[in-house]
Amino acid sequence: MRILALDTATENCSAAIACDGRLIARERLLERGHAEYILAMVDEVLTEAGVRLAELTAVAFGRGPGSFTGVRLAAGIAQGLAYGAAVPVVAVSDLQAVAQRVLRQEGAALRVLVCNDARMREVYWGCFARSAAGLAMPVGGERVGAPGTVSLPADWLGAGSYGAGSGFAAYPQLQASFAGALARIIETRPRAEEIALLALAEAAAGRLLDPEQALPVYLRDEVVQSAPKTSN
Repeated sequence: MRILALDTATENCSAAIACDGRLIARERLLERGHAEYILAMVDEVLTEAGVRLAELTAVAFGRGPGSFTGVRLAAGIAQGLAYGAAVPVVAVSDLQAVAQRVLRQEGAALRVLVCNDARMREVYWGCFARSAAGLAMPVGGERVGAPGTVSLPADWLGAGSYGAGSGFAAYPQLQASFAGALARIIETRPRAEEIALLALAEAAAGRLLDPEQALPVYLRDEVVQSAPKTSN
């Protein structure tokens, strides 16, 4: 299975390919200008892997929530690449990608509360638990709101619960609120490596989308989207 992944939802611009057991990645922290770098990163990982676009199983992307411009950019590029290669897409939550990064780095982590800075005195947040396969699985829905609206499931108190994301540094009250409930808080960003790994599981389960369904998720957008079509 060969999954190309890309993400531009935050300052961390990244691309990766999961190919026959290998994971090849590029990333760069950028305040702006993601569009100038992301396609070059895609070319680099494809070249290093020795894979052509048409040989991919799917193109995965960080579908948000995140920067409006960045999320839209990732969706548009994924859609264009998938159309050109005649392959499906996989849309992966950027909050889930942050949780997956923590689970990969912290063996003791069983549960992750992800809070990313959403500006406007709000955070994007969601809860994720480690599956038997080591994947970050959502516990409840993803939300956007003031730091005071963030909450943990009742049974999450314990050493295996971690916090992650840019929201804790942006809003110190979050750290104060969960200081006794979380074993550790890690400031980290989503990246294409984890998006590729999560997309592998989605592809293996047959959850592939047609390229036109490469849609961003803003959370603040209240337009109701129709259910995506599954690719044959």
